[in-house]
Amino acid sequence: MAQDNNSDNQYVVLARKYRPQNFDDLVGQDALVQTLTNAINNNRLHHAYILTGIRGVGKTTTARIIAKALNCTGLDGKGGPTVHPCGVCENCKAITAGRHIDVMELDAASRTGIDDIREILDGVRYKPTNARYKIYIIDEVHMLSKSAFNALLKTLEEPPSHVKFIFATTEIRKVPVTILSRCQRFDLQRISVDELVGLFKKILTNENIKAEDEALQMIAKAAEGSARDGESMLDQAISLGGGVVKVDVVKNMIGLADRTQTFELFEQMTSGKIDKVISLLQEQYKNGANPYQILQDLVSATHLVAKTRIIPNSIEDPSVAEEERIFAKKMAAVVPVAVLSKMWQMMLKGLNELQIAPVQIDALEMILIRIAYAANLPTPYEILNDVKKNSNLTAVAGARPIPQVKAAAAEPKPAESNAAQPQEATEGGKQSNNFFNKPEDLIQYLEGCRQLLMVYSLKNDVAFEEFENGSIKITVSEKINPDFIMNLHKILLDATGKNWKIEIVKGKLGRTLFQKENAKVEEDKKSIMEYPLVKAIMAEFKGAKIETITRKIMEEDDDDEDVSFEHSGDDSGLIFDEDKDDA
Repeated sequence: MAQDNNSDNQYVVLARKYRPQNFDDLVGQDALVQTLTNAINNNRLHHAYILTGIRGVGKTTTARIIAKALNCTGLDGKGGPTVHPCGVCENCKAITAGRHIDVMELDAASRTGIDDIREILDGVRYKPTNARYKIYIIDEVHMLSKSAFNALLKTLEEPPSHVKFIFATTEIRKVPVTILSRCQRFDLQRISVDELVGLFKKILTNENIKAEDEALQMIAKAAEGSARDGESMLDQAISLGGGVVKVDVVKNMIGLADRTQTFELFEQMTSGKIDKVISLLQEQYKNGANPYQILQDLVSATHLVAKTRIIPNSIEDPSVAEEERIFAKKMAAVVPVAVLSKMWQMMLKGLNELQIAPVQIDALEMILIRIAYAANLPTPYEILNDVKKNSNLTAVAGARPIPQVKAAAAEPKPAESNAAQPQEATEGGKQSNNFFNKPEDLIQYLEGCRQLLMVYSLKNDVAFEEFENGSIKITVSEKINPDFIMNLHKILLDATGKNWKIEIVKGKLGRTLFQKENAKVEEDKKSIMEYPLVKAIMAEFKGAKIETITRKIMEEDDDDEDVSFEHSGDDSGLIFDEDKDDA
């Protein structure tokens, strides 16, 4: 394994000592390595690369490896670009040490201005002194100012053949699209837990240090895909453990709660045993567990159980520990998805609350109390079924049936009424019956013709005083379109083949169709509220109200309503259907 050794006897941290020196040492970036390998072998080198990813996955390290690969001369000094830089030629050693005159690293976090970019642009025209390519590595490139980016554009698009640009950033979205379009982009992936554990074992073998596998797993998970973070924590664990990486040391170091304690806490919480939840939480806190980390572990446990319940085979993955597998199977069998979903939402909200809480452990206690209480509550489906069964109102003799509220447009069957006939045009677009019965017929015809603006005006800005065959008397709103009357006259002429008399009555706007429809809906709601089962449901869900009534035309001309209830609490969106045993 490659090592970045220091010439003096000072201690070198693991993250620096074991920094990758060639493509073979890069961990978890197979796609990037394969692409660059093919590009170098086929002499298809791009003039600009941009590397993005979270901290510690190897962006700057990869940039230096690319610089060495392009400028390596080999042991005999005659080699060309290679995917296996030798590491011993003058160019390789100078680039590794960060002192090569033709490989310039710029920290955009501290040098953000246009003057710093001008220094680069002034040097681009000159050929490299000792190397094959002059390479500019700009770290945290998203920190450059707008003027600096603009100054870089032209040179970045058409640089001299001896110049290569390599950018690195953790905030790719802050880089202008004009820059991205001129670069070949590589997204460095988070390093998996297994890959990090393998890396730690190689390091510990070279250092002749013993470690417990569970401790390495903990460090790898806490690193969250960052090799540098993982190596830094490994360094700390070695020091704390006196040269041995132990589980208990790692737990205390990163404030990690015992997994078995977390699983027990989750189980007691889903059972609604609030007193045991509080005692377990206090015990973990006294043992050094961080409140934020405890809640994060519970979030992970919730996801694990939900995934197991939906995809049982998912826990057969070798990366899942045996204790996790036992816990997931046990809880997935007893906790429904609806409860898990509710817990997930409350936990995510709790993470935000912890960040602003003055005392985190107190805030976490309140969060878990809330979750434990809510987890043991019945779902809206269970409550509605319980109300229907206990009240047994639908079977009581003489119980008032739910009122049959019919939609105005649905009263007559379309095939049997004259109201629907205006939608069926004869030759030339004129109607076969040459008249409309009422304003609703006209609205229905316009909706069929997709004249939606006219429909809106007729419903909201017009009040029909009289409506007869060939004659209309209306009052209109002040905001009506000036061309409304002319357009309406033309529509009626085209639809019926006759000139209609349209009389505008002066005065205040009367009752519009929209207002009439709303009044009808409110009347329907009041009628439905008289139904005993609906009364029982409304009494059970305090603060609930009927939101919508959906009419379904059933067979044999029977009408039925779906009633939608809106509730102000956590369980909003209750749907009740009289003819079905579901909610």
